[in-house]
Amino acid sequence: MDLICNSYANDSDDEPEPEPELVTDKRFASVISPPSIPLKRPYPGPADRQHKPARRPNPPYGTYSDPQTSSPAPIPISVPGRYVSKRERSLLASLPTAPNQNPATDLIQKPSVTSPTVLGSISDSEMPRHVRSSRRTEMPSRMSISLTGHAKAVTAIDWSTSHVHLLASAGLDGAVYVWNVWSSGKKKVRAFLNHNAPVKDVKWSNQGLSLLSCGYDCTARLFDVERGVETQTFKEDQGIGAAKFHPDNSNLFLSGGFKGSLRLWDVRSNKAVHEYNVRDLGPVLDVEFISGGKRFVSSSDVSGSNRSENAVIVWDVSREVPLSNQVYAEAYTCPCVKRHPKEQVFVAQSHGNYTAIFSANPPFKLNKYKRYEGHWVAGFPINCDFSPDGETLVSGSSDGSVYMYGYKSSELVKKLRAYEHPCVDVAYHPVLPNVVASCSWDGQVSVFE
Repeated sequence: MDLICNSYANDSDDEPEPEPELVTDKRFASVISPPSIPLKRPYPGPADRQHKPARRPNPPYGTYSDPQTSSPAPIPISVPGRYVSKRERSLLASLPTAPNQNPATDLIQKPSVTSPTVLGSISDSEMPRHVRSSRRTEMPSRMSISLTGHAKAVTAIDWSTSHVHLLASAGLDGAVYVWNVWSSGKKKVRAFLNHNAPVKDVKWSNQGLSLLSCGYDCTARLFDVERGVETQTFKEDQGIGAAKFHPDNSNLFLSGGFKGSLRLWDVRSNKAVHEYNVRDLGPVLDVEFISGGKRFVSSSDVSGSNRSENAVIVWDVSREVPLSNQVYAEAYTCPCVKRHPKEQVFVAQSHGNYTAIFSANPPFKLNKYKRYEGHWVAGFPINCDFSPDGETLVSGSSDGSVYMYGYKSSELVKKLRAYEHPCVDVAYHPVLPNVVASCSWDGQVSVFE
């Protein structure tokens, strides 16, 4: 009997059970281990095995096999919390593992596919032949693409420098959108609605698919555009009106607040590593790095004080001190500052209905003999931008048009009628000098070719 029980127990797929303790005292043998009750069911005799067909073993609990298929082994189904026998564990180990087919983790790893921020593909688009074949001296001449989606005014737009078919926009409706401009399918491919107040500015990182936005909810937010998620939030005690990545280090960005704060943030530590203070600075409207990132320029709203002091200030990044706050002597607010891509100069958009030009080297003098005028700025935060080669300056206007000036001559070269409402921001394509994007106060985003 012991031999039969041991041989039968070895065929089981369960863990080996401990053998019962042998009782040597005959007085207690009948009480502790009754010999009439076997440990296992009796092993079938030879006669029974002759006339019974071979019985197919029952599949283990939690498995499923399709009778229509020819697969000899059932497919295990993972049920959390149940016991898995040795035979089933060996079967699971022998099954081939296909890529991205882990039943235990697929439901956790793939929520981003149905994320409400992911609306379309950000893969490379087929750029039209006439855009790729245009000569570098040609200028945009017509509106070719209209992008609609914002419910209120669009405050800022920006082209990606690493994925040049992607354009980002931010608006007073609290939305940040990413557009695949030349896509044959959906053009709005990402929608970030994380801000709970109007968004004032949006900027792409110089490396990868990171997008930075800031606004009236006292936060700057960093997004991973590829995954369609927000990765970091930078909180301040005031609304943030401008943000700008460092030109040489994408881990650093500068922010300007509505109460006059200027902070340099480190993305890795989520902390402000430098803070720049000037008395009565006023709301910061724009910031721009110059001199290879060693200095930066800030523009502030001086309309309340009617003084030119602090309208345009040049700062030293590392020493946290202003190098000059007497750059612009006229009592006009400058909603935008922009550096030249090749020369040591920068321009400031003035509410005096012109664009002034300054030297980026000390003593940062205003060029009194050259200015870009003809467009209208007063009353709106009108922005401007340089072409990639620096030969053209483009500006929006409160009359709804796009104005293009020759950089060296400062003369108006072309005027494009765009909107019935003010054209707030313009952005030259980082590679193609014949492509310009613009946005309007009524929520439209357009591309000129």
